[in-house]
Amino acid sequence: MSESRQFSIAIDGNEANVANRVGSNIYAFEVLKAIEVLTRIEPEVKVTVLLATSPVTDLPTPRLGWQYLVVGPKSLWTQFGLPIHLYFNRYDVLFSPGHYAPRLSPVPYVSSVMDLAFLVFPEQFRPKDLLQLKNWTAYSVKAARKVIAISEATKADVIKFYRRQPEDVVVAYPAVTPLLEEKNQKKINQVIKKYGLQKPYVLYVGTFQPRKNLIRLIEAFEGLCAQNVGVAPSTNQAAVASLVLAGKIGWLADDILARIKSSFVRERIILTGYVTDQEKQILYQEAAAAVLVGLYEGFGIPPLEAMQSGTVPVVSETTSLPEVVGHAGVLVNPYEPRSIASGLEKVLNLKAKKRAHYRRDARLQLKKFDWLESGRVILQTLKEVATDGR
Repeated sequence: MSESRQFSIAIDGNEANVANRVGSNIYAFEVLKAIEVLTRIEPEVKVTVLLATSPVTDLPTPRLGWQYLVVGPKSLWTQFGLPIHLYFNRYDVLFSPGHYAPRLSPVPYVSSVMDLAFLVFPEQFRPKDLLQLKNWTAYSVKAARKVIAISEATKADVIKFYRRQPEDVVVAYPAVTPLLEEKNQKKINQVIKKYGLQKPYVLYVGTFQPRKNLIRLIEAFEGLCAQNVGVAPSTNQAAVASLVLAGKIGWLADDILARIKSSFVRERIILTGYVTDQEKQILYQEAAAAVLVGLYEGFGIPPLEAMQSGTVPVVSETTSLPEVVGHAGVLVNPYEPRSIASGLEKVLNLKAKKRAHYRRDARLQLKKFDWLESGRVILQTLKEVATDGR
């Protein structure tokens, strides 16, 4: 590929253009930042980030070769405003960091897939959301020149469900942002007091929704508590452990909340609600174990955040999570509360030397995940599609 070629890239920036980012918003934002950094030294690449609303303040600063353009109308933007703009303006390729691309696009495009849980567990989604996810993702993936997947597990599912060729699906991993600051005991004490934390505790970070498998996690925690009644903490930390559930209430969460309310160890289950990034970092650092036993995870940022903070994650042995933690976490069967309880008990009672081994493995594992490298993979893919489309 000639370095003198000029590339005009359009990016759908709406997924990143929000104030409070979670999940796919974070992925879109970090990928956008990485591509901006990489294209600073590539004057042949011109990027236009297309938006339905004015850009938020923390998006990369506009410059020569990197601009933002608000395109209307806002209503039905992906299916109406965006394709009309693409029809009247020349771009070599369009990139969508989310599941959805225009149904009719005059420009070859690259779309992304976070996960396909809605195909595997459709009952865990609201009917309206399920209908849109199934229909819009199907045409977006099938008509894309290339598809970006966030893990090898997600790539395998894209190939399986949409019959794409392996060479058409490119893996660009998420990563974690650097720690905000070193440990600060004053701030740690403030967070512990604010949320009434009782150490040692097991930490879950994420939205409350069915596929996160929180009901089985609560059953596992109850079993752990029941079998250690009267046991000395010096013998088994599970005798005094608490469960901290940090995150927003999502869809179809009523059963989860009812299960927590009726639990016989309710006083040892702490709900924090939404936490800031700084509070989340402290929660991880002070946790005895972190847990993510979702039934389906396209990737799994929380285990990476735990590993970065020096906390051992307990995760499902399914989908992408073994790929994420490698040897730095404990794998359990998410369908068996006894298996989850056993994994939690193992990590709660780790000796210092063994915990240090997990931390060493975590440092090695974290090197596999880098936003700049993922941005490089995506940018190269966009160039290839742009070249093929000429």
